[in-house]
Amino acid sequence: MRTLLATILLSALASTARADEKPAEPAPAPTAPEAAPPAEPPLSPPTPAATAAPAASTTAAPEPAPPTPPAQPAPEPASTPTPPAAPPPAIPPTPATKPEAAPPAAGTADDFYALGEALFEHFASDEIKAEYEFPKRDEWDAFALRLQTALENDSIEELASYEPQTRAAIPVLKKIPGGELYADWLAERLDRIETARLALQTPPSPLARPHPAEVPFYDLWLQRLRNRPVPKRASTLTPQLRPLFAAEGIPADLVWLAEVESSFNPEASNPVGAKGLFQLMPATARNLGLRTGMPDERTEPAKSARAAAQLLRRLHKRFGSWPLALAAYNAGEGRVQRLLDKHSAHTYAEIARVLPSETRLYVPKVLATVHLRTGTAPASLPAPGI
Repeated sequence: MRTLLATILLSALASTARADEKPAEPAPAPTAPEAAPPAEPPLSPPTPAATAAPAASTTAAPEPAPPTPPAQPAPEPASTPTPPAAPPPAIPPTPATKPEAAPPAAGTADDFYALGEALFEHFASDEIKAEYEFPKRDEWDAFALRLQTALENDSIEELASYEPQTRAAIPVLKKIPGGELYADWLAERLDRIETARLALQTPPSPLARPHPAEVPFYDLWLQRLRNRPVPKRASTLTPQLRPLFAAEGIPADLVWLAEVESSFNPEASNPVGAKGLFQLMPATARNLGLRTGMPDERTEPAKSARAAAQLLRRLHKRFGSWPLALAAYNAGEGRVQRLLDKHSAHTYAEIARVLPSETRLYVPKVLATVHLRTGTAPASLPAPGI
């Protein structure tokens, strides 16, 4: 557990570094709503494609700048420290932005590991250092592989086994400067891991045959969420977001997807680069017309909502149902399509058992959240109107 917690600290501390500097734009990587992406990885470190943001320039001590004539100052490097931009207020639709400049060269997994080790030494308190040891590189790689496998395969049992370590890591992360957002993100994954454990305690009958409209674990989520308080920001944000979803032809009740994705926190981010109310990955956001530099338009509620609504509309048009559209939003439309083709299936119920564990718990949670917050049951959610 010591190694696991230190591994999670590495990701949190690297996120702290990204918050303190202007990050290099990552190369377009597989994302949840794009072809053949991995499921949103809760605890694991970013894969090489997704960890491009912490570039090599962030790992080494900067060399002193050479003398420069007063009339010709040196240009500002890509990684010049810049205070994080505050989330701008919701604004009306704006014309499409110009294409962003090509991203600079990406760093490597070795860069990310070295950065995390340096930040652990710099930010971790003596108390934390005394209790947790920084993982060796082979331990880091082994853990990342195991956890990534647990998230992407269809084993609820394996995912549930990470509950003790995840639960123990959250309070530690809250002690690290910059770790609060990562702790919130990890708490959401713990919610799904706990539900996986509960699902194992009441396995479905082997004689039960899935109904075409069935969403496994939906009733379990209804029970778990029934008495959960509404996020504080929801009362302010939902009146702004509902008209934006409706304008895109999407049921306005689906704005409650933001509770599952970010607990209505416009600044929410995860270790692999997703950000904002609807946790859009960089490449996906750019494809939807958003800037992901400084400022990052994913943190603007109105722009993030429009982009998410457009994506949901497209996914529903392709798959024909909200459960399948939500599965594609989380696991990637390419993966969902391949599973439908492989199993000659047409409904979510037919492929639910072979979806990634993360997605199997995500889809029913979104539908149960919408039902409890709005009174709209899954079967009553209308198809897009545009």
